[in-house]
Amino acid sequence: MTDHPEVVGLHDVAAELLGAAREHHSRRAARTLVSGTVQRVTLIALAEGAELAEHDAPPAATLQVLKGRVRLHTADREWTLDGGHLVAVPPRRHGLTALTDAVVLLTVALG
Repeated sequence: MTDHPEVVGLHDVAAELLGAAREHHSRRAARTLVSGTVQRVTLIALAEGAELAEHDAPPAATLQVLKGRVRLHTADREWTLDGGHLVAVPPRRHGLTALTDAVVLLTVALG
């Protein structure tokens, strides 16, 4: 274990992942940046039109849009989020759609 956390250049990793997402058949790419016992932080790049299908929500999570525009939706509600927006992920099934090429930072509380 180290006393010095790794510093990550989000813009560089975001650009790399967005390039990979544009080339991948799923139109998305992701990299976990922090993985510990209490939290996980994942950078997710989505090419325009890519989706994360509806899935169950973790107990607590936030979604920060770093670039582009996405739609976060549940069965009965939706939010359009632009770069610079931060939202608590609703504690129920939800999905995400990239309305433009987008990069989001997902932070999940574990345990």
